[in-house]
Amino acid sequence: MYLDGDEWKAYFRNFKRSAFRLEVHQTYTMPGEAETFRAFLSGEPIPEDFNGSWHQTIRDHAAAGRTMTRAKIVHRPLTPYSRYLFAWATPGNVAAGEDYQIVDLTEGPNPGLPEQDFWMFDETTVVHLNYRPDGTQINRELIQDPEIEKYLAWRDLALERAIPFSAYRT
Repeated sequence: MYLDGDEWKAYFRNFKRSAFRLEVHQTYTMPGEAETFRAFLSGEPIPEDFNGSWHQTIRDHAAAGRTMTRAKIVHRPLTPYSRYLFAWATPGNVAAGEDYQIVDLTEGPNPGLPEQDFWMFDETTVVHLNYRPDGTQINRELIQDPEIEKYLAWRDLALERAIPFSAYRT
């Protein structure tokens, strides 16, 4: 089942305990970010209210005791998109309460993590984020009856190999 619009947003409103994202791509080509990505590449300052509504979502969940965790796989040199993410998006997410972790695979082999982006909600629900090679999102796919142990193992492996964003030096 493919998710879009409010049906997709409901997962971020309604999870009860935890939301985890594994990010595996080095570039994402998101239409909603095109303008700010161009501004970043041009050396413009970050807008004052950048990602404000997303930061409020994170703060609200943190205040209610719900966790939002992300593990981002990177390879150096960082792509322009990853530099944008780390300069403009991630610091605000972390300040709002997201546990953002970096898995740097530059100097070693992949330890067994998938090449599939996904969100896992409450350790029960999995949504694949499917992308084209250029980073354009194709769709968001709710996985029916996921092998949840596999996703939990991937989450645990990623977090075991990760360092906090605040300790990552590019």
